[in-house]
Amino acid sequence: MSAHGDVDLGHTVAGWTGTAISLVGLGVVGVAVAAVSLPLTLLGGGITALAAVVTWALHLAGWGKPSGPRPRHEWSWRVRDRSARHGHPDCLGCRMAGKRPATVTDPARVAEPGPAAAPVTTP
Repeated sequence: MSAHGDVDLGHTVAGWTGTAISLVGLGVVGVAVAAVSLPLTLLGGGITALAAVVTWALHLAGWGKPSGPRPRHEWSWRVRDRSARHGHPDCLGCRMAGKRPATVTDPARVAEPGPAAAPVTTP
């Protein structure tokens, strides 16, 4: 049993890659602050912004995870998210990419017949 209990912490390829790139960017910003260098500060900020873009792209490619807990067999960071192709409901990143998940219709309402229309008669 882990120190965090039995939960889905969401360790994904997108999350680890974005974290690694942003740590490099923040490290460059830290060196820039110590060296009092504007060009290094801008470079570090650019690398940190790149981390957000790379993480977003990997999420859209299926290497992230949807909101909320996943089934236990999908907890490994190597498992690809098959639902990412159509977009996740309530996901800002998917909405920004133009991915709208299909709305699920209630099968009981689809099978329900509508009211019968009165026949049209001409005088």
